[in-house]
Amino acid sequence: MPTVHDVAKRADVAPITVSRVINNSGYVSQATRKRVEAAVKELGYIPNTLARGLRSKRTNTLALVVTDITNPYFTLMARGVEDVAGDSGYTVIYSNTDESEAKEEKYANILAQRQVDGVLLVPAGGNEKTIKFLVSNGISVVVLDRRVPGVYIDFVRSDSEEGAYHLTNLLIRLGHKRIAFITGPNGVSTSADRLAGYRRALTGAGFKNEIVYYGLYNQQSGNELTKQAMAQSPKPTAIFGANNFIMIGIIKALRDLNIYVPENVSVVGFDDLPESMLVKPFLTVARQPAYEMGRLATELLLKRISGELEEYQELILPTEIVERESSGPVKDSD
Repeated sequence: MPTVHDVAKRADVAPITVSRVINNSGYVSQATRKRVEAAVKELGYIPNTLARGLRSKRTNTLALVVTDITNPYFTLMARGVEDVAGDSGYTVIYSNTDESEAKEEKYANILAQRQVDGVLLVPAGGNEKTIKFLVSNGISVVVLDRRVPGVYIDFVRSDSEEGAYHLTNLLIRLGHKRIAFITGPNGVSTSADRLAGYRRALTGAGFKNEIVYYGLYNQQSGNELTKQAMAQSPKPTAIFGANNFIMIGIIKALRDLNIYVPENVSVVGFDDLPESMLVKPFLTVARQPAYEMGRLATELLLKRISGELEEYQELILPTEIVERESSGPVKDSD
């Protein structure tokens, strides 16, 4: 990990000059400031916001970085993290990236400055840059919910592909042949895995007419893409939403269009919703064990911090298909 002296040497200045630039104290010429800032960026230097002589080796602090803290799925996951961390004497910092890799990188820098002991990360996209940055700064990382190709790290996620496969098969057994799939951003592993499960089920049934829409993991995207799907001819008889917020958007769009669920269109999707957010008809879902994922990931992270683990681990938890009122037999003739 680079030091003030490394930055000073690279910028050809005294260490006190580096300190003045970082702390914005004392006079430094503009040319020298730019040289120091360039050296800081090149070396990846993270200024220590805590006096090294006044702190122990650990801060007993973890961070949970998620893509949408308003999503009940991540809220439940956070409860699992908090329960294990609290019992082990750790405090948890929460950060929300809104699916933005730029925000993710910003928070990684802040967490490195605060010298957190470990980070539980739900990556925005599939970029390994944040993970490599944190690890290079001596911070243990466990990745939750999603895959990031090309990095050796601990992962805890559910089996998205298998859940999507069984959920699509449920619709096929109900007689549906035109099944629209509305998912999140292209390039995010959960989108890719759930699409793979959907496609595997269609192929197994001998169907070639996949109907796929990429968007965002939010209600607005689910709403807009549903209206696009229902404007097609022939219309889909079932819609698969790749997460819970997309499903809410789907239901609202169908209501706007005076299309009844499941009488006219069946709706299924990933992630469950708490009772306070349940919409009628009750949704058929592939339920992910969010609390258990948070709990297991935190236990894994604490073991990694303490040096108990050697090989990296990938824990893949099964999903549970919960069949409710939003899915029913196809009514229109195909």
